Amino acid sequence: EAAAEAEARLLLQEARESIEAARSYRRELQQRLRGLQQAREQIKESATLTRDVLEQHFNDLKGTLRKLLDERLLSLLQEVDVIEQESIQPLDECQKLIEHGVSTADDLLREGESAVDGDVGQQNEKLCNFTKKALHIQLDSLPEVPSLVDVPCLSAQLDDCLLNVLKNQIFRHGTVASRPPVQLEEFVEKPGGILVRWCKVDEDFVPQDYRLQLRRGSATHFEDVYVGSETEFMVLHLDPHVDYQFRVCARGDGRQEWSPWSVPQSGRTTLVPHEWTTGLEGYSLSSRRNIALRNDSQSCGVLYSKAPTYFCGQTLTFRQVLIETVGQPDRRDSLGVCVEQHNGCDSLQRDRAVCISTNGAVFVNGKEMTNQLPAVTSGSTVTFDMEVVQLGPCSNEGGNFKLRVTISSNNREVVFDWVLDQCCGSLYFGCSFSYPGWKVLVF
Repeated sequence: EAAAEAEARLLLQEARESIEAARSYRRELQQRLRGLQQAREQIKESATLTRDVLEQHFNDLKGTLRKLLDERLLSLLQEVDVIEQESIQPLDECQKLIEHGVSTADDLLREGESAVDGDVGQQNEKLCNFTKKALHIQLDSLPEVPSLVDVPCLSAQLDDCLLNVLKNQIFRHGTVASRPPVQLEEFVEKPGGILVRWCKVDEDFVPQDYRLQLRRGSATHFEDVYVGSETEFMVLHLDPHVDYQFRVCARGDGRQEWSPWSVPQSGRTTLVPHEWTTGLEGYSLSSRRNIALRNDSQSCGVLYSKAPTYFCGQTLTFRQVLIETVGQPDRRDSLGVCVEQHNGCDSLQRDRAVCISTNGAVFVNGKEMTNQLPAVTSGSTVTFDMEVVQLGPCSNEGGNFKLRVTISSNNREVVFDWVLDQCCGSLYFGCSFSYPGWKVLVF
């Protein structure tokens, strides 16, 4: 009985495992069915959209061609009218001259016949007057009438090769692509933004430029956010927890037209944007509070972030713009991160902070490292990357929390371990400058 009971339990367990496997198998099949349905819908929707685009484009072409042909016809007809008018005008003037001569000759004939047939007593006087009048009219002077070869003979020259050229161009105009040459590859969450990456999927396509667009949520129109040769772009000023749709296309080398758009994909960031804290007299902030400008106030101090929004595993980026300098850079000038705000300090070169000074020196807990980075100048980009490498007690180094820190500047970097006496889930960032003219963007 015990053996039978054990066998029954084993069979029951196997049956339950088979049932669970069947459920999992069914879920996988259903998921694949949904994938097939989405693929089918994408094909149908893209085919419908492509048909609409083709019909609209060729209808627009037909309307434009009809308009252009009508305009050209009108221009040629006007040219015919001008030539006809300019050519007939001298003929009309000559005709008026001849008709006037004919009328004069008729009058002279009547007067001459009357003189010849008149009374003998008056004949000599009439004949004398007629002769004088005939001599005055100059009966041997006749107006010049142009021959037919000397007057315009209008005709239209219409080259039939235009039809062949148009036919060849029309039959080569437009293509239908089954896949776009570039596709979106990755979305990386950033504070108040998304790093979007894309890649080329058509080996035969040689890209010259890329064009990235986005639209917010259910908006109807996409808008450009980047045009250039890079294959990634940091899209900033995005609201957290809001879906954005992205798409990308490319322009082939030496071409003017853009390729078809990639399949739109959704991305979002759950990270609040980095912001500088307001109210410090020595700094002016942008409307989004992600750009700080050291003004000409005599007040000194460290400008901190509004909140500890930097987390390990992220990349913190400072982009430096030096507008103008008043005085030499100070050794206390620095950019970095810290555990907490110390409003009484005039620099980040202190305990529980890591930073880089504007001359490239790196400070850890207030001590300068041997390794040094290039000086921070106008246009410099400084990045901080951190990861947790040790938790728990560490008596040899006097701390129980260790972070692996990488600071990069001008294509060089330093890597070191930062030992703290407590766990820090998030950190503040900050900057300090003694003289006005420094402008810092953080993201």
